[in-house]
Amino acid sequence: MRAIRRFTVRTVLPAELAALGELVHNLRWSWHPETTDLFAEVDPQLWRQVGHDPVALLGAVDPARLRELAADRRFLRRLADAADDLREYMTAPRWYQTLSDAPRAVAYFSPEYGIAAALPQYSGGLGILAGDHLKAASDLGVPILAVGLLYRHGYFTQSLSPEGWQLEHYPSLDPGGLPLTLLKDVRVRVGLPGGRTLHAQVWAAQVGRVPLLLLDSDVAENDAAARDVTDRLYGGGTDHRLMQELLLGIGGVRAIRAYCESTGHPEPEVFHTNEGHAGFLGLERIRELTEARLSFDEALEAVRAGTVFTTHTPVPAGIDRFPVEMIERQFGGDNAWPTVPVDRILALGEEAEPDRFNMAIMGMRLSQRVNGVSELHGEVSREMFHTLWPGFDLDEIPIGSITNGVHAPTWVGRELLELAGRELPALIERAQGWEGVQKIPDSEIWSIRGILRRRLVEGARERLRASWRARGSSDAELGWIDEALDPDVLTIGFARRVPSYKRLTLMLSDIERLKTLLLDPDKPVQILIAGKAHPADEGGKKLIQQIVTFADAEDVRHRIVFLPDYDMALGQLLVQGCDVWLNNPLRPLEASGTSGMKSALNGGLNLSIRDGWWDEWYDGTNGWAIPTADGVTDPDRRDELEAAGLYDLIEHQVADRFYDRSPEGLPRRWLEMVKHTLASLGPKVLAGRMLRDYVVGLYAPAAASARALSADGYAPAKSFAAWRLRVTRAWPGVRVEHVEASGVGDTPEVGAALELRATIALGDLDPSDVMVEAAYGRVGPHDELIHPGYLELTLDGDPGDDGRAHHTGTIPLDNTGAFGYTVRVVPSHPLAVARAELGLIAVPEEPAGMTNGTLR
Repeated sequence: MRAIRRFTVRTVLPAELAALGELVHNLRWSWHPETTDLFAEVDPQLWRQVGHDPVALLGAVDPARLRELAADRRFLRRLADAADDLREYMTAPRWYQTLSDAPRAVAYFSPEYGIAAALPQYSGGLGILAGDHLKAASDLGVPILAVGLLYRHGYFTQSLSPEGWQLEHYPSLDPGGLPLTLLKDVRVRVGLPGGRTLHAQVWAAQVGRVPLLLLDSDVAENDAAARDVTDRLYGGGTDHRLMQELLLGIGGVRAIRAYCESTGHPEPEVFHTNEGHAGFLGLERIRELTEARLSFDEALEAVRAGTVFTTHTPVPAGIDRFPVEMIERQFGGDNAWPTVPVDRILALGEEAEPDRFNMAIMGMRLSQRVNGVSELHGEVSREMFHTLWPGFDLDEIPIGSITNGVHAPTWVGRELLELAGRELPALIERAQGWEGVQKIPDSEIWSIRGILRRRLVEGARERLRASWRARGSSDAELGWIDEALDPDVLTIGFARRVPSYKRLTLMLSDIERLKTLLLDPDKPVQILIAGKAHPADEGGKKLIQQIVTFADAEDVRHRIVFLPDYDMALGQLLVQGCDVWLNNPLRPLEASGTSGMKSALNGGLNLSIRDGWWDEWYDGTNGWAIPTADGVTDPDRRDELEAAGLYDLIEHQVADRFYDRSPEGLPRRWLEMVKHTLASLGPKVLAGRMLRDYVVGLYAPAAASARALSADGYAPAKSFAAWRLRVTRAWPGVRVEHVEASGVGDTPEVGAALELRATIALGDLDPSDVMVEAAYGRVGPHDELIHPGYLELTLDGDPGDDGRAHHTGTIPLDNTGAFGYTVRVVPSHPLAVARAELGLIAVPEEPAGMTNGTLR
């Protein structure tokens, strides 16, 4: 018989232990081992049984044990110290408080958050990154106010069938059993077509100093369909996904407004949206401003100025796209916003396919600042979205990049953190002094690596045994698991989502060669694998089944294992315990990837295709780069070549170095690489570095732009919108009519200077509306300028009555070889942040070939 309703009855703490509840409900415990030590002391056995979940611990602990602790002076002293430490952490000035004119608050939107295994509201990299973003913001004092959805079934838990097929289970989550607080004064409503309303209550998770608001549609006011909007992460069809994104974007802004009003929290000056999932937040902010008497265009400028959009995918398939009629139905007809015309909304999401509404494109059009998540991903994104800025070279597409980072206290083994705290206190306190790693004795690092590897092997055996039992095996058949894996063997980890481009099964390309590596009598290798396929991805599930089938074989099952239900707890075990982190995506389809960063911080070495962050920071000696066959168009042949390169590296470099031991039994050359990896990558891969980059490069400039446009009752926004409209309408009349060059004679030489004079037809515009530039530099075989330099040409006199203006300038000839130049006109306004912002450019009509410098 099954219960019709499930809820959690929380314990009532004795007054002496009230601070324990405060500690439990601030998720800082998830990266503060001193606090979890205190929880463990409440009941060590129960703490292990509940999977280190402090809310579950308090729900299950015997009241008699609580009374005993309430009378334990030593425990009460430790509790008081922990509570004082948390209060100091919450209130003391930190890095952000040293900045001037920084945003009062930043709203951060993501559809998922990986904070701790005890709050399962994440599926993969985006959620884990969002969790690390909040934790680093808390540590640095960045006043982020985060928004997401509360999924009553989270993301699925994974098990395997006897045949090795992925099975999904969606456990029911009771918010009362999670580290959450219901905000009774904060309710949200979003209008739907047909007179329906989507209602949501709001739960708050406290992530250190950062409040995380989670919207929950499972409320009595909703009909059955509306209650299910937040049932599961990335579940359901297109309609369901649209409802989730409406609630996240529109409902999220409304939740922020209600939260700030009820608590006095500063209103955000900057809104940061991750992918297009929360893109509707820009429409809601436009609605707010148009109802305050701004026009749509004026509101659009004000909203864009304070919005940051981060793209996290390098493939079009990763972008949410909806049928146009679905968006038209949502924002038109009986559900239309009177001040926001539906045709303007549809134009924001317009893409090449006429019947599709593109959430990423809308997000970019609603944001003045856009970034990818690694340098390579920035390049890929500029190529992917260049049609939004026609006529501009890829280098000028206004999409930058901030490379992801990871939150070290969450992911680094405690033993390593304690070693760093003893030997390199500046590294822990200020993230400085990484070069000091070289001074730490090899024996200390190798000892800790052994502890972490042994912990991984023991944890993997437990999970492996549970998995085989769930697949139908009896304990009598599982004695071999006691000897599966070896804490002294070179250990390679591969753990990530399982879309096809990540190539989970590349290692199976040559099964006999893989077996040779695994079973080598002198230099054996063991591989631990984990990952989930999306429930609708049959291809991904087949890849998992292929790996499981191979790993089930009796001759190799002690050397290669697939561990089901990849979550944060398993991720921590793997990145801490593995010696080598394997990553072999199809380049350049990995936006960033962060698991290899976590491994590096734990003294692991990366063995990876040069994609995402590894393309940027691989230096030849901090790991190994798997050779790529980028020019090979046959995918099977490419896999074959790259797999061969992978096998060669493992056999001839990785294993050789790991098993090359000194007389003291230490792998000196291996540890030399480990130390270099820590010293070279440590300061780069930290989430703190990432947060500083966001604050300095995006948040602070966005806040400055937002303040500038909202001053004097939004007068600058009104002026900027009017200017944009005027320039856009007049642009067809702007032309580069004539360009003359002089000063170099028939045989130009290095050191000479090219004098340019350009005649520009401005039509109805003034010279102050535009910038006239010469673009110059090396030219390629098709007369294309390669990474050109730019020189702003100077207005020479006043424009004539015919609207023509003359501009002049001098180009230096600094390099030998093929050289070229052109002249272009782009709009110019002090409130624009990029030349390409309006997507308008005027260039000379292309000549049939390179000319002698005179365009007629």
